[in-house]
Amino acid sequence: MRARVFIYMCGRDLASWQLKTMTYLDGKTRALLPNSAFAYIDSRGRRRLPINDEAHVRNALARFNQTTFEDEVARDRARTRLLKAAKKYRIVPVGFITGQLQNVRIRGEVEARASEVRTLPTGLVTFLFADIEDSTGLVRRLGDRYPGVLADVRKLLSDAIRKSGGREVDARADELFAVFKKADSALNAAFVIQRKVLVTTWPDDLPVRVRVGLHTGRPTLTDTGYVGIAVHTAARVCYAAHGGQIVLSRAARDAVESFQAASISFRDLGLHRLQGLSEPEALFQAGAADLLSEFPPPRTGGPAST
Repeated sequence: MRARVFIYMCGRDLASWQLKTMTYLDGKTRALLPNSAFAYIDSRGRRRLPINDEAHVRNALARFNQTTFEDEVARDRARTRLLKAAKKYRIVPVGFITGQLQNVRIRGEVEARASEVRTLPTGLVTFLFADIEDSTGLVRRLGDRYPGVLADVRKLLSDAIRKSGGREVDARADELFAVFKKADSALNAAFVIQRKVLVTTWPDDLPVRVRVGLHTGRPTLTDTGYVGIAVHTAARVCYAAHGGQIVLSRAARDAVESFQAASISFRDLGLHRLQGLSEPEALFQAGAADLLSEFPPPRTGGPAST
């Protein structure tokens, strides 16, 4: 058995060596080939992916995704020339075509995402983070019914954000991230969320609760989304909250000074150390008569020392 395996391995290595030998071009031979014998010629005249015979076409098909192109136009042009060469030598590149279609689909999704991201508000914005409290416990108790509850919560959050003038940035598992140009609108969405969660009848009368955190800042917007300390601060403020609670940073509290409603109140929760942030953050609880009002201290490990 060992001898057979050895012979097989030697045969496979020999075939690989033969393929490399057949597709190797020395400098002199390469220089004599016309430009039409290459699938890709960059703007500096460098010629890549020779397609002068069947062996080189097969090699080019295998190496196409490992080749760096100057731009997508160059990639598409090289792909077209390579496929024409494959047709000439009656090569049916099924795997290559499938892979390219997948790449095109993925690239299209990335470009669509980037295009959508570019329309998000910039400058001074207010972030809203929300997540479901004790989602693991709910999964354990609801089992196969949890995905339905998660879908209902997500719809509730999305509707409140959209109707309050916000934009949903991202949603992962039981978390949701949104942005608002106006801090008042973000706070309004937070109240709508908590009221709707509170009056909804959930399976087995389980107490589904959502924690909400708000922070106002000036993040950087890239093709992949928002980046910067403002994003991290908003996420940490949300983490500090309890289910049913709305917690604001000092910046968000200052930004909603114009929020006029007789039933709205703000409670100073003190200075707290938030994980990953160098300076303590003043936290505030936004409340209303029809919402839960009594919560344990923020989930930060205790107030910051003064």
